[in-house]
Amino acid sequence: MKLGVVGLPNVGKSTLFNAITNAQAESANYPFCTIEPNIGVVNVPDSRLEILAKMYNSKKITPAVLEFVDIAGLVKGASKGEGLGNKFLSHIREVDAIVHLVRCFDDPNIIHIDGAIDPLRDIETIEYELILSDLESVEKRIERAQKLAKGQDKASLDDLELLTKIKTALNNGNPARSALENEDEINAAKKFFLLTVKPVVYCANISEKDLGKENEYVKTVRDYAKRQNAEFMTVCAKIEEELAILPPQERQQFARELGLQTSGLEQLILTGYRLLGLISFLTAGEKEVRAWTIKKGTKAPQAAGKIHTDFERGFIRAEVVNYQDLVELGSYNAAKEKGKVRSEGKDYVIKEDDVVLFRFNV
Repeated sequence: MKLGVVGLPNVGKSTLFNAITNAQAESANYPFCTIEPNIGVVNVPDSRLEILAKMYNSKKITPAVLEFVDIAGLVKGASKGEGLGNKFLSHIREVDAIVHLVRCFDDPNIIHIDGAIDPLRDIETIEYELILSDLESVEKRIERAQKLAKGQDKASLDDLELLTKIKTALNNGNPARSALENEDEINAAKKFFLLTVKPVVYCANISEKDLGKENEYVKTVRDYAKRQNAEFMTVCAKIEEELAILPPQERQQFARELGLQTSGLEQLILTGYRLLGLISFLTAGEKEVRAWTIKKGTKAPQAAGKIHTDFERGFIRAEVVNYQDLVELGSYNAAKEKGKVRSEGKDYVIKEDDVVLFRFNV
């Protein structure tokens, strides 16, 4: 799963990306210093893994991961190919969700491409270009669907109805996702590969002096996110970059000195995980404790397939124990004696705190 970090030039994307991946992507005070998207894989924070590793004396811990993509800054006219427009749009099309970073701090030493700080204008610049790109795509799809619908092809008629709804939203300056009323429509719209269908978190990038406070810029972004029914969070990209290069113990101490309970990056990773509708189930043993990433609603055989295709093909049952029960009772055998280990079949939906042992036969 990929999260694309987008925003205007010089809002702090590469600084944030450096912190996320601890990979020093070039960060410079001029537009388009990021041309090819930088890609980094980041661990999903999960305190359960260390606890299980101690319980099982595991040799290895493998957390779940997310992929972040630092995408070049967008400017007005991107949908018509201005700046790096076509490249930007193709890169954003390849991600599963969007982290929209918005500059919410004043600094005369960092150029703003439009000359002044205005978070709402900055958001709307990007949203407008994505909407224009989607509108062009939807109009072409409607033309094709209309031709096919003349033959009363049901799939084409359904597509035409949904595309028309989406076009109305786009023409009103709203993202495509605002037209989707239920899960069926959300799933049906995925095949159109629209940019504004993707879930988004608006991330207000603040200065160090504004940690723990909400300035007017931040309030503007928060209110906008609320109107869009989107996720919102604040982060100080510069502080996060400084924290990321410290050893873990020093990092925690520095964060506490700054009054941070959890780092902004940890919040961002977990928000991204939630945004993508993901959960982690756990497997534990002497060789390895591991978190496995699945979509919410995944059934046991398909979850088993994440480990190995043979597990899904030859699925017999899943032996499941709740993480909290396992920790409280101290061992798998103790949990089994207390009746806390359940035998689940192929229709069982895996849950976030499930520790699972799959039984299979090929």
